[in-house]
Amino acid sequence: MIICVLFYDVRQTFSAALRGSSRWIARDSLRSMAWHCNGTTNQEMVTKLKDAGILATDRAEAAMLAVDRAKYCHEPDPYLDRPRRIGYNVTISAPHMHAYALSILSDQLFDGAKALDVGSGSGYLSACMAFMVGSGGRVIGIEHIPELIEISTRNVREDNPHFLKEDRIKFVVGDGRLGHPADGPYNAIHVGAAAETLPETLIDQLAPGGRLICPVVAIKGFQRLQDLLQVDKSTDGAITKKKLMQVSYVPLTDPTTQLRN
Repeated sequence: MIICVLFYDVRQTFSAALRGSSRWIARDSLRSMAWHCNGTTNQEMVTKLKDAGILATDRAEAAMLAVDRAKYCHEPDPYLDRPRRIGYNVTISAPHMHAYALSILSDQLFDGAKALDVGSGSGYLSACMAFMVGSGGRVIGIEHIPELIEISTRNVREDNPHFLKEDRIKFVVGDGRLGHPADGPYNAIHVGAAAETLPETLIDQLAPGGRLICPVVAIKGFQRLQDLLQVDKSTDGAITKKKLMQVSYVPLTDPTTQLRN
């Protein structure tokens, strides 16, 4: 459920993030740009994302090849590198944002891992995560609008029905801001909308060694910005936080506000 424009030097900033660097480039020093890795097929889209340095791990690449975006984006030209509407005032994210998320979370989406996708929308990213965690893992996609749960379930059934048969993916209706503790703790948590403050409830649901990525509103002077934050929980429970990049997401909110906007 992301509408996203990135503000940074893609290759330098993202490479630094994957290396664990704390380097952060101020927005004022960067040019505004959105990467366009358009394809006419799923394979072409994935290849362009990899060539651009955005799709940065082999496992993330394999996931995006195995999950056909056209089964989740039902508008013409589904492989364009931009967000597309799926109804109920939400979108399926641009492919480059999916590539970033899967690359950043690759180490936590290991075989047998548990993952939570907050704001699962079309089900696309949840399905990619389900591919990465394998038949022994499990992904929970959470949305607060029941119709979106129906849409995402249907999309997965048409693309990779064995994910549902193996119970490695489950979509639930709920307030994503509260997470889904019943199936936690999670090795990986992805939040697909911008929170006003970092949701401590979600951090609590991270397993030791787990990672959360979440866009969070940041007020800088007279500007209302968003930082994509990475939160890591060490094996002893210590929490570290890091800014990865500046982004622009739809708000993480309640269903009434979402439908009104």
